[in-house]
Amino acid sequence: MTLIQPNRRSFLKSAVSVAATAAAVRLALPGGAWAATPTPEVTGCTLGYIALTDSAPLIIAFEKGFYAKHGMPDVKVEKQASWGATRDNMALGSASGGIDGGHILRPKVHLYATGKVMQNNQPLPMYTLLNLNEDCQGLSVAQPYAETGVGLDSAPLREVFAAKRAAGQEIPVAMTFPGGTHDLWMRYWLAAGGIDPTKDVDLIVVPPPQMVANMKVGNMEAFCVGEPWNEQLVNQGIGFTAATTGEVWANHPEKVLGMRAEWVDANPNATLALMMAVMEAQIWCEDAANKDEMAEIIGRRQWYNVPVGDIIGRIKGEVNYGNGRTASDPALAMKFWRGGATSFPWKSLDAWFITENKRWGYFPGDLDTKATVDATNRSDLWLQAAKGLEIDTSSFGDSRGVETFFDGKTFDPANPESYLDSQSIKAMV
Repeated sequence: MTLIQPNRRSFLKSAVSVAATAAAVRLALPGGAWAATPTPEVTGCTLGYIALTDSAPLIIAFEKGFYAKHGMPDVKVEKQASWGATRDNMALGSASGGIDGGHILRPKVHLYATGKVMQNNQPLPMYTLLNLNEDCQGLSVAQPYAETGVGLDSAPLREVFAAKRAAGQEIPVAMTFPGGTHDLWMRYWLAAGGIDPTKDVDLIVVPPPQMVANMKVGNMEAFCVGEPWNEQLVNQGIGFTAATTGEVWANHPEKVLGMRAEWVDANPNATLALMMAVMEAQIWCEDAANKDEMAEIIGRRQWYNVPVGDIIGRIKGEVNYGNGRTASDPALAMKFWRGGATSFPWKSLDAWFITENKRWGYFPGDLDTKATVDATNRSDLWLQAAKGLEIDTSSFGDSRGVETFFDGKTFDPANPESYLDSQSIKAMV
């Protein structure tokens, strides 16, 4: 598929159009209307997922019967080959052989809805329904670089990469989708160490399940991806984890349950039923007593086809970095619920992703962040679903507050320009 870059005027027009559509929907379907008829309009939908541990709630909801419990026994959960394939199938919708929603990188909702990464820049209205997980992605580096001492501070790679560049060599560094979470974590980590990701390395796109194999044959110097692939890399002795993303930004959001707005608007009660099923699965996944069973289930051939040993450590916060360092810390584990704080789709976190994508030139600097977030984030539906599960929602609002990163930088959602001004390395247009 050829992706054509939109000009600024058409791009902003698309974002405003998405916002206007969402506003109209809210007027037509006020909060009470969603709960008026509890019976789902349909008994199923098609959800996509990538073989990454953070898709576990969608799989567990299927395996444990939570979809059926909430009146959605015909939900299908289908593996996608790559984030590009997920995008293309999302554009099709299940009626045309694609998917209605599923496990996606959080910024993809904004990238789809504005048309930024879609064929012919055609906006695909999307909603973020809930956040699936926090933390537990990895910044992994090829084994020969272990002697540099690179870790959370990427600076030890600066001179090594500069020497390679001066010698005319390429420095391939992989992420999973332009503007997605793994792209942003890699860029942030490199830039914090004085390495310009737009000039000093060659960023490439590799599907998550192909990361380990590509590093094994020398196709990349480093990569950022979710689990279980970083743990598998270490277990095979091919590379090491310089840092986990939770060390870069503690309790950072990662994947979401994103759905085509058309499907949600047509099936409001089914949407709430779907959300309640996934939220119950998140609660199940968070329980320490279920970790071993979770690893066994998602590792099965029909899901990830990955040994339990490549999954189990990091979901518990037991990290073998592969460079002589180990850690056993629940703070490093993948979080699925945290009393609902993980699952709730805080609008302030969407604001960071849009701001960071402005930093790297994926979005124009004058894109209306608030309009884009309001058009795509359905925290209102999360609150309704939570009430259906008798979950206390009194502590949730639009903002999680000021966020702090490992290098001391802070993001105040009320003043994103200050965050951008503080960054010395950026590629804004």
